[in-house]
Amino acid sequence: MFFKILFLLILLAILAVVALFYFKYGNTLLKWQAEAKKMIAASSEDTFKSSEASFIYDSNGKVLAKLKGDHDSYYLTFDKIPQYVKDAFVVTEDRDFYKHAGYDPKALVSAGITLFMNKLRGQDATRGASTITQQLARNIFTDYLPYTDKSYSRKVKEIFVATEMEKKYSKDQILEFYINNVFFANGYYGIEAASRGYFSKSASELSLAEVAFVCSIPNRPQSYDPLEHFDNTIKRKNRILDQMLSQKFISSAEYSDAYYSDIVMNPAKEIKNQNYLTTYAVSCATKALMQKQGFEFRYEFSSDADRSSYDAEYKDMYEECYKLLHTAGYNIYTTLNKKIQAKLQKAVNEQLSSFTEKKKGVYAMQGAATCINNKTGKVVAIVGGRKQKSTTGYTINRGFQSYRQPGSCFKPIAVYTPALERGYTANSIVDDTYFKDGPRNADGRYLGKIPLRTAVEKSKNVVAWRLFQEMTPAVGLSYVKKMNFSKIVDSDYVPAASLGGLTNGASTVEMASAYATLANNGKFRNPTCIKKITDYDGNVIVNMNKLTKQKQVYKPEAAEAMTDILKGVLVRGTAAGKQLSNMACAGKTGTTSDKKDGWFCGYTPYYSTAVWVGYDNPRAVSNLYGSTYPLYIWHEFMGELHSGMEYADFVYDRQ
Repeated sequence: MFFKILFLLILLAILAVVALFYFKYGNTLLKWQAEAKKMIAASSEDTFKSSEASFIYDSNGKVLAKLKGDHDSYYLTFDKIPQYVKDAFVVTEDRDFYKHAGYDPKALVSAGITLFMNKLRGQDATRGASTITQQLARNIFTDYLPYTDKSYSRKVKEIFVATEMEKKYSKDQILEFYINNVFFANGYYGIEAASRGYFSKSASELSLAEVAFVCSIPNRPQSYDPLEHFDNTIKRKNRILDQMLSQKFISSAEYSDAYYSDIVMNPAKEIKNQNYLTTYAVSCATKALMQKQGFEFRYEFSSDADRSSYDAEYKDMYEECYKLLHTAGYNIYTTLNKKIQAKLQKAVNEQLSSFTEKKKGVYAMQGAATCINNKTGKVVAIVGGRKQKSTTGYTINRGFQSYRQPGSCFKPIAVYTPALERGYTANSIVDDTYFKDGPRNADGRYLGKIPLRTAVEKSKNVVAWRLFQEMTPAVGLSYVKKMNFSKIVDSDYVPAASLGGLTNGASTVEMASAYATLANNGKFRNPTCIKKITDYDGNVIVNMNKLTKQKQVYKPEAAEAMTDILKGVLVRGTAAGKQLSNMACAGKTGTTSDKKDGWFCGYTPYYSTAVWVGYDNPRAVSNLYGSTYPLYIWHEFMGELHSGMEYADFVYDRQ
């Protein structure tokens, strides 16, 4: 009798909660349900065959790239989709696809509990529990179900839309729509486009191993992009095969053959030669959308666990916004300038032309460079490698994706400008005397008591090391962290960091933005190439001028003093004789102790440019110094860029 009463009380409590919920939210739920019915009633098969392209524009408003092409020509009807593809998606994305009515109640309860617990812990919500039908709803009806909205309301709306879709369309139709619309990274939508893009053949020609490989990508397009994360894609391919075997979609013999088959991609021509402007613009636009959605970018962490948690949140949000960028029909306006880009690419190509060795079709000796407009703080050109007529492999955009030790180019931003804020001047006497366990000067010479100006011009390691120890690594590195250097880790808090001996290194974008900060009265502006992003109707989604804030990193007088000293590097120092004939300029050479990386970072009142040269697989080069190839590239490019421009000197406002 007790248990009956208890059960009755629990049942009454549940009914009370349901009644209360309906009383509070009933009208809203009915409204959402009505909207979903109207939306799906107005849909047709053509709704799932059309696509809105996102376009990237250069600084002159000319189209740089179309992120998503119209994929109607690659649309496959259900009978033309290989059975392996259908099975792979059902077994990995929605095992009960042919049983549910558009949503999975058990998965929703589990996801709801997780969502509630995460809210209590103050953690970000996780989506999860989406069936194939729900994913399709989100892919197609992006205005009503935006990717970046992770609220309860979006999930409820999603269920209503999915339920209505299940009423109007058959399961086979829904699976057909899904497979033709799912995102396979690199601008490819649908299995046919992905097959042609990665293997240069039709989906009907794919082997089981290739099917599992390609079908790995949509789960996390950024993480399983085979052009950038081939090993990740292989691991997921094998997990898919495991699941297909366990669910008896394939035989043991088929499984064994596919599991141990080598995957050899044959990428379509348009993705073999990545456009450096496009890849950087996509990265910047994705981050702009993240910022618009309220994501807080962090560069300091209390522990490894804190960093790992942030990295996971970053990856999730990046992938959401990356996908949104390719599906929402946006217009992305940038500051990227094709003419300046051509000059920078030409300088890299010409100065490294004597290095002809190739690895997998890609030049072994490489260069990267980034140019920033000092007036706006925005990137106008970025070169991620040497230009080639054809390649047999994919190469990254080294301009922002590659991190290398910056050598002595790190000294002005982490050692000398901070020292100038702490009472040192260009004429302060410093000690260039070798000491036990200290660094050696690159030229093997020690000058004893010398002015700080001379120490910078001659790139004396001993002096930089002493000053860095005096102010402490924590103080010196605090400046670069304020400028959002993303790869500074605990192991960098050592004296060797004063010479650019960083664990992970820096990118040319980071170094160019740091030197642009010196040129900009000590004020840092987060580097990007995005001006604004609008939707299909021209409404502004992102206005970077409103999102970008300047941060005073160095005192104006310290930045001015550093610039004055760095002007001497190009007159009397390690870059002597390479000053521009028609423009005031300042800069610094950088060479790692093993001659594996060479840098030159320099600026004028108009532009800041950072150049890196080295091998992708680091190895010593006998004549690689900051004063050779990197400086040659910088001098050629900046000379052409400033040709015909009005002479200007650096002007600083000390207020």
